[in-house]
Amino acid sequence: MANARGGLGARGLNALFTDNQENVHVDINEDFPTQDIDIMLIDRNPAQPRKTFNEDSLKEMANSIAAYGVLQPLLLVKTEGGRYLIIAGERRYRASLMAGLKKVPAIVREFTPQQIQEISLIENLHREDLNAIEAAEGMRELMENHGLTQEEVAQRIGKSRPYVTNTLRLLQLPVEVTELVRNGELSPGHARALISIDDKDQLIALAKKCVEKKLSVRELEQEVRLYFSRKAIPHGPRERSVSLEMRELVNDMKRVFSTKVVLKGTENKGRITIDYFTPDDLNHIHSLIQMLKKYSD
Repeated sequence: MANARGGLGARGLNALFTDNQENVHVDINEDFPTQDIDIMLIDRNPAQPRKTFNEDSLKEMANSIAAYGVLQPLLLVKTEGGRYLIIAGERRYRASLMAGLKKVPAIVREFTPQQIQEISLIENLHREDLNAIEAAEGMRELMENHGLTQEEVAQRIGKSRPYVTNTLRLLQLPVEVTELVRNGELSPGHARALISIDDKDQLIALAKKCVEKKLSVRELEQEVRLYFSRKAIPHGPRERSVSLEMRELVNDMKRVFSTKVVLKGTENKGRITIDYFTPDDLNHIHSLIQMLKKYSD
């Protein structure tokens, strides 16, 4: 199935990413020899998942390249007009420019657009260069541009299905919060703790409080529980007919299903609505229900 859709898969890329360091020699298949390419003929990949590059880290790499050269070739694909597009190695390319190199070693191969996107995402994920939001955006692009499911994305990038699901859920957060994650002010663990909060203003306020007070993930989870406990306290005559236990049930459902759950009615009569935003969210809810059925049989 994966091969039929043109995906390489993580195992098929082992020859390309056999070391987690970025300027360290790796063995290259002799079928694809290294070439010295004019650096002015190389273009950055606009679909590169990583959008932010640490300048201090680039300077350190540039100093290493100035002293020892580029020890791990870039991976390129040839484009029109005798130019080349970076598939893997943009940091080495940027650092080589800073070091004043005229040519860089590279391997030139042919790839489909889907393979180009997969390789760019895999390279960064294997070296942990992506923040969680960039990783989620890269996964979403694979799904939207090439019709992959979450399970297929997980297979392509060599990650577990829950990792893909939990990472994609971060994109449900308000942009004010995703920017905190993108900038490294908020960790993915902190962000996941906030997903169950359905009040946007409260969610943003709690995220900012977390950054200002440098709360740990566990401390933030306590804040989230406190938020739901306070929310469960009846306010006004219309809410008094709903018991604290009923509200706690809804809050538990939000945490278990990792999505929005809305109660309309009372303990005697009403409706509970569980939102889902993708087919995979629905499959997640279904799998949880199937687990419950096994215990009840």
